[in-house]
Amino acid sequence: MAKTPGSGETVETSGRRLRFGVLIALVLLAVLGLRLVFIQGVDASGHAADAMNERLRSVTITPDRGSILDSQGRVLAASVDRYDLVADQRLVKDYRAWNDETSEMEDVALDDSLDELATVLGIDAGELKDRMVGDRPYKVIVKRVTPEVKEKALEIGIPGLLAEPVSERSYPNGAVAGSILGFLGGDGTPLEGLELSQDKHLSGTEGERSYEIAADGVRIPNAEFSETPAVDGQDLRLTIDQDVQWFAQEVIAEKTESYNAAWGNMTVMNAKTGEILAMADSTTVDPADPTATDPLFWRPTSLTQSYEPGSTGKISTFATALEKGVSPTDTWTVPNKQEFDGQVINDSMPHDTYDMTTAGIFTRSYNTGTVQVAETVDDQVRYDYLKRLGVGEHLDIGLPGSNQGILVEPAQWDSRQRFTTMFGQGYTQTTMHLAQILQTVANGGVSMDAQLIDAYIDDDGSEKVVPEGEGTRVYTEETSDEMLRLMEGVVQLGTATPAQIPGYRVGGKTGTGEAAGVGGYDGYTTSFGGVAPLDDPQFVVAVSVHRPQGDWKSWQVEDTAAEMLSYLLTKYNVPPQDQEPQNYDVFPDEPQKRPW
Repeated sequence: MAKTPGSGETVETSGRRLRFGVLIALVLLAVLGLRLVFIQGVDASGHAADAMNERLRSVTITPDRGSILDSQGRVLAASVDRYDLVADQRLVKDYRAWNDETSEMEDVALDDSLDELATVLGIDAGELKDRMVGDRPYKVIVKRVTPEVKEKALEIGIPGLLAEPVSERSYPNGAVAGSILGFLGGDGTPLEGLELSQDKHLSGTEGERSYEIAADGVRIPNAEFSETPAVDGQDLRLTIDQDVQWFAQEVIAEKTESYNAAWGNMTVMNAKTGEILAMADSTTVDPADPTATDPLFWRPTSLTQSYEPGSTGKISTFATALEKGVSPTDTWTVPNKQEFDGQVINDSMPHDTYDMTTAGIFTRSYNTGTVQVAETVDDQVRYDYLKRLGVGEHLDIGLPGSNQGILVEPAQWDSRQRFTTMFGQGYTQTTMHLAQILQTVANGGVSMDAQLIDAYIDDDGSEKVVPEGEGTRVYTEETSDEMLRLMEGVVQLGTATPAQIPGYRVGGKTGTGEAAGVGGYDGYTTSFGGVAPLDDPQFVVAVSVHRPQGDWKSWQVEDTAAEMLSYLLTKYNVPPQDQEPQNYDVFPDEPQKRPW
């Protein structure tokens, strides 16, 4: 038989190729076998861990933010349940789901589910698909939905869609105490007030939940699961009384508006403990809508705005002089204008030269007489007492932004400043400083630190009460008693007769200081500090109104303080005493009523 040319070569080539292919297959099988041996035998635990990591998902557990309560336990700020819907876009795809009607697993088209979800969320289906579909492991789909919306969204069953609990703050009383409470940003970041300064107490500690998921993104039942519980934030109970705060805001807003002033504020304090019952502004921020309010009022102006106090500064001047030996009944010759070491000091209005008691000078608030009284005390001593009263110091009540005011040392006083500091000029303080001074005098000379936070309350209800402190003695009890009688003279016979309250002994001091502007003084701040009842002081009220318009001789804020004190005496059931006033005489001899 004849051979076909080339056929032998073809067969031989085909055989070689077959053998080569078989050899390659054997090599691949050997490599695969070795790989399987390595995976299952040598590094089984490592690859199992890798597989677990692929299936494992972790979710942060957000703690509940603590509430802020008033002194009676009424809610001023609280968190409500809201949820952010988030997606692992890598898992968002067509999926299979159980059909209860057919009792079978069925294929579900992602587009159909997205249309259903868009209806639940009330957003455009196309926009929702852009958010849901992609390759990002974490994508926020929609923020802060209600628990009801969250449940409806998750019931659809789209793989990769999760709900993360978040805190949304609710302020049920609107603007009441808004500048004290502060507020959160849109992302939940604390920005102002107690929400900011007490965040470490309010925020709690995050937890974590880990679980396994299948390829379709659904959690595997009975698979590995672990959880570190979140620790909820503490509640804050304040010394603020919600009702007192509301009333204070109303009356100071009315007074400020009546004078078309830049701002006004009021601080109400428990005279014995230093607890702040109210800290009110003429304009108050609503924490739910802070951008609607001038940022000046995002923080309490009682704490942030300093000014030259004017004659309310004479409280410390006279108290220090009494402490160092001056008597309320000592006699002084008081002209309308007087020169001291080359500096001419004037009273606000012309008056005759009078022989007056120490108490009388305070009652009529004459500057010339005040300098005579203050000259009995060394400058350094006056300065030291101002510092002990808190002037020139930050008053830490647990809020950000306290203004310490300006009080330089005597060595830096010029030839005139050493005199002006005697009657409340040449240094600055806040309304909170004035309230602290009043509290010290009203409390028998013992200064208690101003207190805003009463207690921290854990999730189990246990309370960590903020200790009251022992206080610091600044003046003797005798000095304080005498000062209260001097302050009663101001209300009975002096510049603050509108502060009288029938049935109660009331003491106080008025003040009007020049307000500094660009290039010099261009306005005034008028203020008043009041104490009641003087037989057993319970409350102090400090009021300030900045840049009131009109004639300064017509300004009065003592009536506003009296309105506040009357409210407090009634609310806290302080019975009237109907005692006769115990103020000192203005003049050493009769008559007591003389021209101003």
